[in-house]
Amino acid sequence: MTAIGIYGSGGRMGRAIAAQIEAEGARLAGGVDTDGDPAALARSADVLVDFSAPGALEHHLAIARAARTPIVIGTTGLSQAQHAAIDAAAAEIAVLQTGNTSLGVTLLAQLVREAAARLGTDWDIEIVESHHRHKVDAPSGTAILLGEAAAAGRGTTLSELRVDGRAGLTGARTEGTIGMASLRGGSIVGDHHVVFASEGERIELSHLAQDRGIFARGAVRAALWLAGRPAGRYRMGDVLGL
Repeated sequence: MTAIGIYGSGGRMGRAIAAQIEAEGARLAGGVDTDGDPAALARSADVLVDFSAPGALEHHLAIARAARTPIVIGTTGLSQAQHAAIDAAAAEIAVLQTGNTSLGVTLLAQLVREAAARLGTDWDIEIVESHHRHKVDAPSGTAILLGEAAAAGRGTTLSELRVDGRAGLTGARTEGTIGMASLRGGSIVGDHHVVFASEGERIELSHLAQDRGIFARGAVRAALWLAGRPAGRYRMGDVLGL
């Protein structure tokens, strides 16, 4: 049985993943939150799952590299420096980093990329995401993932096209940009809507998360897929063969 260790085991996602591991035919190697020994956990696990906090990521990556243990990273709100640290780690171990471990969102991103590739820039792209009141980063990692998929479909990068939360006298919309808006309130698990709007018609692609368990199931499936893989940087699409 594949032994899975959890960084951030005391959080909502960490607890959900721990509950899901046995159901997926795997074994819980243990968990570390603000206490515990992350190095010992890396040595005892076949694969790690990190849903802790951005500030802990580089330390966890260094530990995973030292132990030669693959790691799934679901922590969001990462900086460019942290993405660079992931790239460096992926030269030595298998790393799967994603803004969302849901299999449904993974497929949605593929659909968004295909739609963006086939529709011209006269089709405006807007991404709207909603989450619970306790979420600390905005836009969500999933919204960024979807924006990156849309930008890739148009042969460019999200940083070139992204426009966040408009306010005031912004003027007319610039053609080809990708707008992002964030809503926070109540106990919303996670809703994401990608709107393609042109003159006289509109396409909307959506994913509504109703149970945090979907992210736990996807994270465990990703961990089982990643265990034993050669060094490299992987994504959730690889798990589904996309």
